[in-house]
Amino acid sequence: MTTLALENIEEIATTLAAKFKETAVARDQAGGNAKIERDLIRESGLLKLLIPTEYGGLGGDWAEILHLVRIFARVDSSLAHVFGYHFVNLTTPHLCGSEEQKIRYYTETVQGNLFWGNAFNPVDIKLTATKYADHYIFHGKKTFCSGSVDSDYLLASALIDGREEPLLAIIPTKRIGIEVKEDWDNFGQRQTDSGTVEFHAVRVELNEVLENGFNHNEFSRLRLNISSFILNHLYLGIVEGAFEAARTYALTETRARSPIYTSATDDPIIQKHFGEFFAQVEAAKLVVAHSDELFQKLWHKGSDIQPHEREELDYATNVAKIVTTKVGLDVTSRMFEVMGSRATANRYGFDRYWRNLRTMTLHVPVDTTLQELGRRVLQRLKG
Repeated sequence: MTTLALENIEEIATTLAAKFKETAVARDQAGGNAKIERDLIRESGLLKLLIPTEYGGLGGDWAEILHLVRIFARVDSSLAHVFGYHFVNLTTPHLCGSEEQKIRYYTETVQGNLFWGNAFNPVDIKLTATKYADHYIFHGKKTFCSGSVDSDYLLASALIDGREEPLLAIIPTKRIGIEVKEDWDNFGQRQTDSGTVEFHAVRVELNEVLENGFNHNEFSRLRLNISSFILNHLYLGIVEGAFEAARTYALTETRARSPIYTSATDDPIIQKHFGEFFAQVEAAKLVVAHSDELFQKLWHKGSDIQPHEREELDYATNVAKIVTTKVGLDVTSRMFEVMGSRATANRYGFDRYWRNLRTMTLHVPVDTTLQELGRRVLQRLKG
């Protein structure tokens, strides 16, 4: 593709986001699969944004992916989630597979305009793999399988005897024996299709297994960071959307709390709240930008990444996660203090910002990240 195509990416994403915004509240209330909106993403060509041009892709980079995740998350964090995780799953063969697998899956994705989902959940141990002479058999189930409904490929992880690290495989979603349950019914991220996938004696070919795994080298270990980068931008996009929604509502709908003020925005208390919100969001942007810069640098270094560089990236990623989580939960909860009681009407759907963020931030609790960061900081000080 040409440079001009890349220059049009933000315009395309902004147009899509505007369409998503029109139905976001109603779809949040309905739940289920956002088939129409997912097809719009397919038709846009954005699914091949990160794929190198030599394989038919647009040749974009992670900075562009993350920027688009935020554009979508400001209006619809469910679609931002499945869009961002498409690239997490798509790039796993690049990170953890062979050169042949990287080329194969990039090329097939371009040719088929494929949308990737997952049955990966690393803490779910209910899926097992059994090795035979020329194939594996997967049996069991996975939960929290984001993007699984209406996907073309699934990234799956399974336990196998004699191997500490999970086995990773790329499996067509429609393969015989795979049952996508469509049973996701949580109060947030209601259209991420993050329900259960069951595997009933599913045959997996040897060339579908990513034998290198996560710990092949420092580059493959980046796979452990990429999900965090997507989530950090997802959180940041949600809080940016919440902030703008609160600001627009306060400017147009919120009534003055006292007759001494001509409008709600003259109220010094409301002004104070908005000052706090703005400072929090700006701080979150800065720490996220720092971690993004480190990550993009290491992505380009490939197999030349050094352990100390990965450690620096881990620190930056964890700090960004902590800040975006805490800022996001605070702003999406307190935004009602500047809008007033009328803003709690269901027709506005303002509560979805908090519900979506709360749902996502429970997947990997920030307490765990804080504890681990504190432990490593203390070790470094002792050294």
